Amino acid sequence: MSKIEKAFQNGKAFIAFLTGGDPSIEKSEEFILQMAKGGADLIEIGIPFSDPVAEGPVIQQANIRALAAGTTTDTIFGLVEAVRQKSEVPLVFLTYLNPVLNYGYERFFARCNALGVDGIIIPDLPFEEKEELAGIAEHYGVDVISLIAPTSAQRIKQIAQEAKGFLYVVSSMGVTGMRSELKTDLKSILATVKEASNLPAAVGFGINTPVQAKEIVDIADGVIVGSAIVKLIERYGEAAGPYLFEYVKSMKEAMKE
Repeated sequence: MSKIEKAFQNGKAFIAFLTGGDPSIEKSEEFILQMAKGGADLIEIGIPFSDPVAEGPVIQQANIRALAAGTTTDTIFGLVEAVRQKSEVPLVFLTYLNPVLNYGYERFFARCNALGVDGIIIPDLPFEEKEELAGIAEHYGVDVISLIAPTSAQRIKQIAQEAKGFLYVVSSMGVTGMRSELKTDLKSILATVKEASNLPAAVGFGINTPVQAKEIVDIADGVIVGSAIVKLIERYGEAAGPYLFEYVKSMKEAMKE
């Protein structure tokens, strides 16, 4: 059983996202460990990129801050290495195709394997073109995690049948960001996903309150939160650690109720 599968083994998974290197690599390490301590079952690390097309303003600004601090793909790998000396929490990269292509597929996934990165999410990699890197990722034991948007049922089935790790169900059309309510018919999307795949399905994009988290896990296997966490880092900067711990703890507790 992979680490990603284990993240969902003990009930509903809380998946936390942060942008690596915001405000510094050292602080990202601290924040990851604090969120794991607070109950995060899996953590997504964003590799900063100059054109993060799936991200709303909050995470866009985090990318800008991380890049301004000198963060590179190599320093993100260094962050993983540091975290792995202290924690076995499952780690997944979220990045765009360009940084991976630029690094070299073989070199990139070999390092993921060596350092303990369990999966990768690439929002701008079309489903129809994923084969160019999927085989290399699989060779090195890295799951390429598929995103499922509110589109046609036939396409949802096709993506779900070929998925690895877990399925990232996008709650709303558009970019990431906190939303006061989720209007997508998630029940029907998740029913279609479950017909096509036995993999766990987690919902992301827009979730930021304990009430929303509780509602989502009534129908899904996990909740993904990014912008709300990045907003705390933006607000508290280097002092954000305890706030992240408390936030993750409150979300995880709501999911158990």
